[in-house]
Amino acid sequence: MKNSPRSRVVSLSTLLICFVQSLAYADGPADNRAESVRRVPPPGVALAEADRAELDRGVTELGRTIETLRTDLRAKPALLELLPDIQIFHNAVRYALTYNEFFNATNEVTGARALLAQGNERAEQLRAGAAPWTRATGLVVRGYVSKIDGSVQPYGLVVPASYATNSPHQFRLDAWFHGRGETLSELNFLRDRQRSPGEFTPPHAFVLHLYGRYCNANKFAGEIDFLEALEHVRHRYSIDENRVVVRGFSMGGAACWQFAVHYAGRWAAAAPGAGFSETADFLKVFQKETVKPAWYEQKLWHMYDCTDYAANLFNCPTVAYSGEIDSQKQAADMMAKALQAEGIELTHVIGPQTGHKYHPASKEEINRRIDSVVATGRDPVPDKIRFTTWTLRYNEMLWLTVDGLEQHWERARVDAELDRAANTIKASTKNVTALTFSMPAGRYPFEITRRPKVILDGQKLEAVLPQSDRSWTAHFSKLGRKWIVVEHNNNGRSFAQLSSITPKQYVESDIRKRHGLQGPIDDAFMDSFVMVRPTGEPLSKTIGAWVAAEQAHAIEHWRRQFRGEARVVNDDAITDADIAAHNLILWGDPRSNKLLARIADKLPVRWDANNVRLGRWSYAADQHIPVLIYPNPLNPKRYVVLNSGFTFREYDYLNNARQISKLPDFAVIDVDQPVTSRAPGGIVAAGFFNEHWALPDSR
Repeated sequence: MKNSPRSRVVSLSTLLICFVQSLAYADGPADNRAESVRRVPPPGVALAEADRAELDRGVTELGRTIETLRTDLRAKPALLELLPDIQIFHNAVRYALTYNEFFNATNEVTGARALLAQGNERAEQLRAGAAPWTRATGLVVRGYVSKIDGSVQPYGLVVPASYATNSPHQFRLDAWFHGRGETLSELNFLRDRQRSPGEFTPPHAFVLHLYGRYCNANKFAGEIDFLEALEHVRHRYSIDENRVVVRGFSMGGAACWQFAVHYAGRWAAAAPGAGFSETADFLKVFQKETVKPAWYEQKLWHMYDCTDYAANLFNCPTVAYSGEIDSQKQAADMMAKALQAEGIELTHVIGPQTGHKYHPASKEEINRRIDSVVATGRDPVPDKIRFTTWTLRYNEMLWLTVDGLEQHWERARVDAELDRAANTIKASTKNVTALTFSMPAGRYPFEITRRPKVILDGQKLEAVLPQSDRSWTAHFSKLGRKWIVVEHNNNGRSFAQLSSITPKQYVESDIRKRHGLQGPIDDAFMDSFVMVRPTGEPLSKTIGAWVAAEQAHAIEHWRRQFRGEARVVNDDAITDADIAAHNLILWGDPRSNKLLARIADKLPVRWDANNVRLGRWSYAADQHIPVLIYPNPLNPKRYVVLNSGFTFREYDYLNNARQISKLPDFAVIDVDQPVTSRAPGGIVAAGFFNEHWALPDSR
């Protein structure tokens, strides 16, 4: 349905209310001035000396206890892996003290004392070989170690009263993405998650509350936070993978939209409320901002503009919500328009005469619809799939994986269908060069003694036989304009390593963009990374000063915006294990950074004391510095990044719709131009590598 039964035509007076409320909820015209940007998060308040001293002592003591436990429990890995459930309390108070993030001295000092007490209580229990919080019902807070930076990240759970660890029953799980809160420190998040169950608490269901690495609408590291936290919960509780729901409101509604369209095949249903679903129109409507993107920035909108991925909701039942007089109704309206182009009518529940909140009757209606969908559950092998993407970062839909594109940041499309009677899969593709069909054990839909027929873009192929457990995986790739079948036994190499084809054989040495190795620069910060600090003399004092300042900025703002502590290692201390395990963020130039000097001749940039050369471009080396992302020549399964942290900056912190990639695969920075709240200097060249990680011929 398009509107709820209680919806009505918006009158002139309602439009006036809507306008007034849009002013109340907008960040305001002041946040459109890049020359005067307020700090996010804001500076905290001063603490009484006695309170600070008391909390400092408590943090120090709990820190010592944690380290003692780490040593004492080495022979008990099952207990040792629970240490993050204690570290979350220590970190929450430590960060608030260290980074001036107490925003209400009275309430938060009391809360900090309580968190330290909880940390000590759990430590005593763990030392005694017990962990009662892992079996508790109700409101529970837990933590996990993130692969990205090794930080301990918190999450909250609502554990249903019907849960028992020895129960064979698998439970529904609803993931909730919170709204914008610039003072939502770890301390405040943990306090909130132990005081309130949240907006929705379905009976006999878990609710996973994400911290999402603070206030970024679950983008980049915030996106990976959900995937890691969900995996952590699945390993520790009995969760039904076919009854997982994504939900959120306001900023959390924006997060819900992006998870719904990017990972549509993983969820039983999605229920976004308000928020934003794309960048350009939202900023004009909500922020009253005139948006003037560079050509590459506009291409990069295709990463998080959910309207571009609307077709994927064909495979994810969705119930959207908006208040009738909420300016953020724009998000669902934009998605409804995009879905109409796919022949899909968006279910849009609208709270009558309601601003930026849930209407009680609308909540009941949303729950009725979502509960009905979840009762059926997700079908992991539906007969039909629609899938679209613009990047291999998002490349899966149920039994389909896209492994190669003709061109990144152009629309790719696969429409696939099972014909069970004919033992056939039929698919049409656009902008796709390689794909995989895969069915989990027990889900292969055809006769297992016959090779299935696959028709790709009208070309008939005969695929490999399924396995005896009724699982099946088949790879296909284009040789010129012709599709071919890729057999399983290619010396044990994965298909991702076989994505480039010669007429005679598949070659591993040919570098191609693939999932997790496709750029842009920000993609390196969605997996494990280490920042590599230069120890040598720079090519020039100007370059050296810029590198030092930008490296410090990247480290500080990683913690401030993504709530982790970046691993930093000197260039002469990097090990083979580091090269194998991490994306390497190399700061400096070929003279100052030993590791950069080691691989300089294998990168697409030529850089010496006189010039920086990228293809046909050449710039004076005493004034210009390249930033780029590229497969690491020492480990092509990982990235190297030159001289960049994540690419959005202080101006973009003020509205979450701005928090998108601002630089593509490579750029050249004029360091004589000032660093601003929007850029690390003058951007004199920028662009994307092609699908073979080569420089483009033009642009």
